[in-house]
Amino acid sequence: MGNAHQQLDERLPLEYRSETGRLNILGFWIFLGAEIALFATLFATYAVLTGRTAGGPTPQELFELKGVVIQTLLLLTSSFTCGLAIHQMRRGQLRKLYFWLGVTVLLGVGFLGLEIYEFVQYIHEGANIGTSAFWSAFFVLAGTHGAHVTFGIGWILLILFQLAKWGLTPETSAKVFIASLYWHFLDVVWIFIFTSVYLSRMVMNHG
Repeated sequence: MGNAHQQLDERLPLEYRSETGRLNILGFWIFLGAEIALFATLFATYAVLTGRTAGGPTPQELFELKGVVIQTLLLLTSSFTCGLAIHQMRRGQLRKLYFWLGVTVLLGVGFLGLEIYEFVQYIHEGANIGTSAFWSAFFVLAGTHGAHVTFGIGWILLILFQLAKWGLTPETSAKVFIASLYWHFLDVVWIFIFTSVYLSRMVMNHG
């Protein structure tokens, strides 16, 4: 029975071969449920407060499609490179895993840099978190996502350090896989932000 169980484990992806790894992955899926509830609340708040600019700048006046599209491409590409990292991890290619996780981090940093620049521009134009209900909802929603991306970058860097110290094991592989789930989740959230916040406002502007 023990041998059969060991055989079964060896057929599984590396991240699922330890009981700790399997439980951690299950626990993280439950955690993502709480994260979904958080962002659903922020989206609902934004939807209620949209248009309430209190005489301040409107999103149609300040939103620029070019910068937001570049941000979106960076994050979408980082999700793809994160997927490549998992593929290389399952092939046991530690150096290639390092490379693709490194690229993912760099793309994430690029996204954050553009988002910070965007926020600074809005503040310069008179739109900040205290300007109106709309801008409060916008900065909280986009800022919460940005904070999550920042945390994700730090998390991946920490995992890279652990991989350097312990190599590819069922435990470190589970950590990489969980971080990838988190990163893909942030990518999905951004797609909703891009479409419901930026794109819808710009379409209204041209309508």
